[in-house]
Amino acid sequence: RDFWQQVADELPHAARALLVAEDEQGIVGTVQLLLAQPENQPHRADLAKMLVHRRARQQGVGAALLAAAETLARDCGKTLLVLDTASVEAERLYLRGGWQRCGTVPGYALLPYGGLCATTFFYREL
Repeated sequence: RDFWQQVADELPHAARALLVAEDEQGIVGTVQLLLAQPENQPHRADLAKMLVHRRARQQGVGAALLAAAETLARDCGKTLLVLDTASVEAERLYLRGGWQRCGTVPGYALLPYGGLCATTFFYREL
């Protein structure tokens, strides 16, 4: 809950954009675009927290969210996107979407129930 409150607090300041996909039952996916970057990286944005509900997986929701985020980034004057993921399933989505894998860092992130996991980094030039 604290995480989503922080996201909501940043939306009015244009530091972050939240895209949402819905079906007749409600929200089935979200992705965030972190637009506020250091002074020497105004051309870049981070794609973060791509989430697709299991009832909507394999139906193009992730690809649609990815395309919408890329369009929004272009509209905001961004020419480079970066992301990281610990999900092998998400890696396939990003590769199909034209993203380039940079590499994997072992033990980069904490798992929700303890332990460390590897994270893979990707970029996409717009």
